[in-house]
Amino acid sequence: MSLVTLLPFIVLIGAMFLMTRSAKRKQQQAASMRNEMQPGTGVRTVGGMYATVKEIGDDTVLLEVAPGVHAVYAKNSIGAVLSDEEYNRIVHGESAETSDLPAVPDDASALTESTDDAADAAEAAPADGKIDLGKKDEADDAAAPKDGKADGESDAK
Repeated sequence: MSLVTLLPFIVLIGAMFLMTRSAKRKQQQAASMRNEMQPGTGVRTVGGMYATVKEIGDDTVLLEVAPGVHAVYAKNSIGAVLSDEEYNRIVHGESAETSDLPAVPDDASALTESTDDAADAAEAAPADGKIDLGKKDEADDAAAPKDGKADGESDAK
């Protein structure tokens, strides 16, 4: 056999070796990450659930998924061990950063309307706060097509 016929097999074996080596490295990193778990740390399971570690066994972990709700998971099902800041940011919505930027109001129209426009809108609104959802007037009907079809629609099916 010549070297040219053996070359594809050598390349294939080399690629398989490199892939198994990187997979083994990832497994070792995941195992070391799971060994760093301690009771009280926040984790994310491979299913995407966030929980707090309560107890650690040989192959299992007791997680508190909600206050007073505990579940037993396999250690292999832990996808990531989170830092306290990251866990609180994701689960509780707490942010460690405080910004000096002004707060954005819940009503975005306050950002675009001037004070005169806001006063005019308040005067035009009905006193009981109800909104009229009926037809406006016949001028709006004149702009609509009379055949009941939107622009560009045809009878073809």
